[in-house]
Amino acid sequence: MALITQLDVQKETGTKENKKWLFPFILVTSLFFFWGFVHNLDPILIPHLRKAFNLTDLESSLIDSSVFIAYFVMALPAGYIMRKYGYKSGIMIGLILFGIGSILFVPAANSLQYIYFLGALFVIACGLTFLETAANPYVTILGPAETATKRLNFSQSFNGLAAFIAPAYIGPMILSGKNLTQTQMDAMAPAELHAYVLEEAASVKMPYLVLGLIILAVAVLFYFTNMPDVKDEDKEGADGASFVGALKSMRLRWGILAQFFYVGAQVCVASFFIKMATTSAGLEEGVAAKYLGFFGLAFMLGRFAGTFFMQYIQPRKLLIIYAIINICLSILAIVGTGMIVVYTLIAIAFFMSIMFPTIFSMGIDGLGHNTKIGSSLIVMS
Repeated sequence: MALITQLDVQKETGTKENKKWLFPFILVTSLFFFWGFVHNLDPILIPHLRKAFNLTDLESSLIDSSVFIAYFVMALPAGYIMRKYGYKSGIMIGLILFGIGSILFVPAANSLQYIYFLGALFVIACGLTFLETAANPYVTILGPAETATKRLNFSQSFNGLAAFIAPAYIGPMILSGKNLTQTQMDAMAPAELHAYVLEEAASVKMPYLVLGLIILAVAVLFYFTNMPDVKDEDKEGADGASFVGALKSMRLRWGILAQFFYVGAQVCVASFFIKMATTSAGLEEGVAAKYLGFFGLAFMLGRFAGTFFMQYIQPRKLLIIYAIINICLSILAIVGTGMIVVYTLIAIAFFMSIMFPTIFSMGIDGLGHNTKIGSSLIVMS
């Protein structure tokens, strides 16, 4: 009888604990969707701004540079702020920067200056750095340790959902479909050319303004939500955290290195997908954007599939399998021509899907009070 009573108490306690985590978990998971959404608009911005401002491929790639320089610069400050003030503070700062940066697209479009777009993207990315540095480890410790990797892959699946929605539904709002040659632009009267550039630049205003307002509304929601006070420190407490201590972990060192190479590969494949589709397969810009939506869909399905497979295959082994498959697919994309290249890139997205969250959760595993430092270093890489 006493045993039954004890089990009932444990069951009731577990139910209350689950309810305590549920809404904060939903809120934090929504962040994965939002930063995935804005990241997957970058491959749309690259060809769009290249056309609007007559940029070279190198100049258009500064869009990615402005984003990831922010990650490099802000990752350690983000980690420091969260060690001092907690995960919720880091998320709040991230959302505010994210929202403000999105709204800055409006004056950037009005100015017709490419540098202002890069500045707005830099502010957005500063916010995303805070969000990723906070949300990734927060999800891993919002529940049982043994399911941390599966939980993070589930949350990251909504990042994949955004990778499908952003190019498929927002991409056509930004891409005008007008492709003027240099000769045609040179033949335009100054007023006509100015009107063309203004029209091309203005198409980004509404999507980013709406996104910015939504993000600021989410920040208000976080402010009024009671986020669980997760204790990820060990007996030494937060004061015992140090870079030297964190880097003693072999898993973290390999995680930093692996994430550096993985994100570089992911960003390049996604950012120049439209360029590859238009040059290798001869697709129109709008059609290529639709295929980019399928790229995002494959990425999302890969995340959900990976979360399922992890019930039967260890995350580390699944990561190795997916990596080997992607090496083979990358070779095929290099030597292939026509639509084979497009389909191969979409397949690569499927098998890239689990890599970021799996590398991340494996890298910070066992860090204890050094978790926030480890998180910062992986995001920084």
